[in-house]
Amino acid sequence: MAGTTIEALRAKSGDLPDAPGVYMFLGEDGEVLYVGKASSLRNRVRSYFQRGGSAKAWEITREAVDLDYVVTRNEAEALILEDALIKKHRPRFNTRLRDDKRYPYVKITAERFPQVTLVRRPENDGARYFGPFTSSKALRRMLSLAQKLFPLRTCNLDLDSGKRFRPCLYYHLGKCAGPCTGEVSPDEYRRHVEGVAALLSGRTEEVLAELRARMERAAAAERFEEAAHLRDAIRALERLRERQVVALPEAVDLDAVGIALEDGRGYGLVLLVRGGRLIGKEGFPLVVPAGSSPEEALAEFLDQYYTRTTSVPQEVLIPFPVPEAGALEGYLASRRGKATVRVPTRGRRRELVEMATRNAALALRRATAEESSLPRDEEALEELAEALDLPTRPWRIEAFDISNIRGREATGSMVVFVGGRPRRDAYRRFRVRISGRPDDYAMMGEILRRRFSHGLRELQESRPGGKFSEFPDLVLVDGGKGQLNVALRVLEELGLSGIEVASLAKREEEVYRPGRRGPIRLPRDSGALRLLQRIRDEAHRFAVEYHRLLRRKETLTSLLDSVPGIGPKRKALLLERFGSLEELRRASLEELLSLPGLPRPIAHTLYKALHGETR
Repeated sequence: MAGTTIEALRAKSGDLPDAPGVYMFLGEDGEVLYVGKASSLRNRVRSYFQRGGSAKAWEITREAVDLDYVVTRNEAEALILEDALIKKHRPRFNTRLRDDKRYPYVKITAERFPQVTLVRRPENDGARYFGPFTSSKALRRMLSLAQKLFPLRTCNLDLDSGKRFRPCLYYHLGKCAGPCTGEVSPDEYRRHVEGVAALLSGRTEEVLAELRARMERAAAAERFEEAAHLRDAIRALERLRERQVVALPEAVDLDAVGIALEDGRGYGLVLLVRGGRLIGKEGFPLVVPAGSSPEEALAEFLDQYYTRTTSVPQEVLIPFPVPEAGALEGYLASRRGKATVRVPTRGRRRELVEMATRNAALALRRATAEESSLPRDEEALEELAEALDLPTRPWRIEAFDISNIRGREATGSMVVFVGGRPRRDAYRRFRVRISGRPDDYAMMGEILRRRFSHGLRELQESRPGGKFSEFPDLVLVDGGKGQLNVALRVLEELGLSGIEVASLAKREEEVYRPGRRGPIRLPRDSGALRLLQRIRDEAHRFAVEYHRLLRRKETLTSLLDSVPGIGPKRKALLLERFGSLEELRRASLEELLSLPGLPRPIAHTLYKALHGETR
């Protein structure tokens, strides 16, 4: 039966058009087994039925029961369609980037005064995108430097209307140019934007030249404070450049690609050379079907990487020839104007490819070892980032909860989880100051405002490492849509609207996120939901524990107020020594008599009051 099907597919392949396009091998029930591109659909698909083909080609034709195709206008269009279909169907026989949604992009919005944000995927919205970035640590370091050199806004205020606003603390800290105040022109702000874009693109020399020119103009105009600030910025950028190795004598932009395969696993790595300097690398674990040749795996990795990346170089250097390389070259040229894909045979370019290949092999071994011992908490963080559409894995999560009885002794808690594990030294308690009728929304707003105001103050006073100066990747509040909106409002007031927020409602365990009309319902057995529940329950436990402590102290204080002879000093002594009414009741008369500062008559009176005895 299989032989009959293969013969039918071979005959069908001869009827395909001699034109560029995408082809799909289909299995039982219409399952998409494999998606490929071709400059000639007829010639490419017929090659699967020739003698001496790859093991993977034989497996595909053995399982396939049908094939389908789409004709495109050119090879570049075929490559884009191929990538879209692989993302949609995730075929078994295609090499795929593992966890392809986890890598963030930097977005510079298309506004009069653009802002910089992190997103999980680019959109066709007129904004500029940079990425994907596989190292969150390196990305945050770059964004921190960019914010110091070219301070852009992080708020979501509508500035296109021309309305002026009161500046936030980021303006006073020098981390925002303050377009909301009207003190910076769109042209000047645009120069900041172009500076950030140049940094993210690896154009360090261009940024240095601009900063030096600005420093000279400031010094000539006797704006010495501004000139000194620019001098410090230049030094910081020069230190970054010193860490970038000179890869080539000419100022060329190129990527050197390496790949490693082992037992169904793979790793694709790209060394990024910009202006002749090696500025970094991007690496991706790969899912590699059995029987795939290195050439097949590399070709499919290249297609997927270059349809995702925003940076297109002049040259792409690869370790060996791959099928349909012309389609990739045409696609890159359509984006840059001119680009080549080639296999260097000698010289420094060949050394760069060999370096990329060695690094890919090392990364594959490291990734394999780490995966076998990867804590479930970290897997849950990856799952959580995707489920909540977060721009990056939420490494630091802060959760907040309120505990009160009819508004009395209301307390708030803040618990911190780092890498999916509790970091108890960073837990904080708040005694809510709002009095009167209980208002959960107002109480939540108060503790959030106090927490982040403290953090901004520590940053303003240059106290990194303080109790509140480290900000979270995700704020989790206990409750539903109302609590979520409270958190968003507070963060926006403080100019911190870039921090991600979610709320978790207890009754149905529904997660609420900004910009979504309805809740997100995670599977009951998902690691992401279990992690959220664990963090939420820990915040609740911590808040209730503090509330009970205050209630115990309140009860003890009330009793002590009723005993003649016990004033503020003796009350403080007893509170410090015993802490609660229960502990004080357990104390013997001899223990009370032995306390310094508590006269014998008062000790006797207190003992009788504690045990309900009349005098």
